[in-house]
Amino acid sequence: MVGRGDGSKEATVPSPTPAPPRDRADTPWRSEGAPPSPQPRKRMPGGRRGLILAALVVFLVTNLVLSFFNEGDEPTISYTEFSKQVAAGNVSKIYSKGDAIQGELKAKQPLPPDGGKDKGDYTKFVTQRPAFAEDDLWADLTRQNVNVTASPVVVPRSFLANLLLSLAPMLLLILLWVFIARRMGSAMGGGLGGLGRKAPPRPVELQEGAKRTTFDDVAGIDEVAGELNDVVDFLKDPQRYRRMGARMPGGVLLSGLPGTGKTLLARAVAGEAGVPFFSASASEFIEMIVGVGASRVRELFAEARKVAPAIIFIDEIDTIGRARGAGGGIGGHDEREQTLNQILTEMDGFSGSEGVVVIAATNRADVLDPALTRPGRFDRTVTVSPPDKSGRLAILRIHTRDIPLAPDVDLEHVAATTPGMTGAELSNLANEAALLAVKRGRDEVTRADLSEALEKVQLGAERPLVMPEEERRRTAYHESGHALLGMLQPGADPVRKVTIVPRGRALGVTLSTPEADRYAYTEEYLRGRIIGALGGMAAEHTVYDVITTGSENDLEQATGLVRGMVGRWGMSERIGRLTAIPSDPQSPYGLVAAPATLDAVDHEMRRIVDECYMEACRLLREHRPKLDALAEALLANETLDEAAAYAAAGIPRLAK
Repeated sequence: MVGRGDGSKEATVPSPTPAPPRDRADTPWRSEGAPPSPQPRKRMPGGRRGLILAALVVFLVTNLVLSFFNEGDEPTISYTEFSKQVAAGNVSKIYSKGDAIQGELKAKQPLPPDGGKDKGDYTKFVTQRPAFAEDDLWADLTRQNVNVTASPVVVPRSFLANLLLSLAPMLLLILLWVFIARRMGSAMGGGLGGLGRKAPPRPVELQEGAKRTTFDDVAGIDEVAGELNDVVDFLKDPQRYRRMGARMPGGVLLSGLPGTGKTLLARAVAGEAGVPFFSASASEFIEMIVGVGASRVRELFAEARKVAPAIIFIDEIDTIGRARGAGGGIGGHDEREQTLNQILTEMDGFSGSEGVVVIAATNRADVLDPALTRPGRFDRTVTVSPPDKSGRLAILRIHTRDIPLAPDVDLEHVAATTPGMTGAELSNLANEAALLAVKRGRDEVTRADLSEALEKVQLGAERPLVMPEEERRRTAYHESGHALLGMLQPGADPVRKVTIVPRGRALGVTLSTPEADRYAYTEEYLRGRIIGALGGMAAEHTVYDVITTGSENDLEQATGLVRGMVGRWGMSERIGRLTAIPSDPQSPYGLVAAPATLDAVDHEMRRIVDECYMEACRLLREHRPKLDALAEALLANETLDEAAAYAAAGIPRLAK
């Protein structure tokens, strides 16, 4: 018994290769083993008409803007001003084409008010000789030694330069427009979360030479793999079943605790049958916009039918497959129901010739909608349980096949001391041991590394906390109370380790695990568990006559056990043989007891807990010398293993 609940995580054996990534961010699934479909032709956002219209608008706006910048580069002066400058001998050269004259002054002159600008100086200029002028311009130019050139003084830009100058901003804006349009389309899933997307996604291929997951990569759940062999055999040879009039199961529901290998099993079925595998999480179909999830479901099933026979795997299907309640909803609730309805419709549309099997995984099968689990949709429900001792041994061997183990490592002993652990926890255990070996500079993982890793996984990481001596002694009595009652209770789980080294959130931990896997519990055993859980509080009360906050987790364990005994398992004469408290209080199909029954449940829970607490205090008072000896041994050594703990208490270790 540990001072915390038994959590489970996802697991058995990891796939040899990671799942391939999604090809597009708006495609809420991954696929492996599917043949590549042709790359959809990329289209310009907005279409050709939109591009042409945008280009025309940008061209006109750009030329309008450029006309303001280019106009008046050289000032236009009056012919009178020009005549004055010639007479003053300030003109160096001119160029004339018809009546238009371009020129350059020898010295800068202030721009006259009629020169097109209010202020500034000018050197080069443009003017127009009036047709009615009858002056002696040539004679004046000759007299002032003005050079009359044959090439323009003000050289205009070429047509190509003007064209490039005018097109450059337009091209820049078009590129910017295309970039923004594509980013917006990608961020919103192809136009409002994927609505209106016409081009189908391209399936992701496995990397060249990558090995697919098969049943050889699955360990510890052989009986479940046997149930799925029918699906594999049907996908391999469907004609043999059709000759007998049998149809392929439309769906298989994998139900079990997190960490028991449901996802791995689905991949192994596809790999064993050699068919394409599409996997997605149910939550990935849900979007803020109602209808997007249903559209994505249709697209996923359409892609699977193209490469049939195939397998579709939907993980955590309870996200969208919960029982539909009365009354309509808006937003996410309505979107979830529409997505579920689309899944039901797609599964109803299957026939044996399509060769598509849907496999779903959940750890909350009790909350699924009955329409989802009826025959014709999910025809088969497979329960995936935590592995037994032989299964844990097989899982440990797979997880340590790439880890060099020292000769003193006994995997059978590790499997025997880890009852209830799932494949994910065993994988984490092997990884933690390897990390410890690397940290200590070893080339192999030793038995000590595995033992310490198991303590870290089960008890939590050590904390460098310095406690006052009085609190340290009180913690020693607290943990001694847990351990001593575990040793004294008939049929209780053996005490494996006792420590007052702070681990995780606890100041001390007592670890008790059964000799073998348990699948059913007697009332006597559960009462013993409650007495052991209350042993820490009873020890503090017996020795110090105080109650501290260190018993919070113990009380949570005791409350959970006694609630199940009274409200669910019929272990109370007053309540009788009925279930007054459902396993899932939020389930719409759970039993609702009358208020009087709930009051009786509360009364019985208090009665059983009080009886167990009084028994714990009585046992500790009767065996006070053993309690003191165990506490002193803990204060001296901080951590006691199984043999040392029983020896310190003076209790022989008997087979329970």
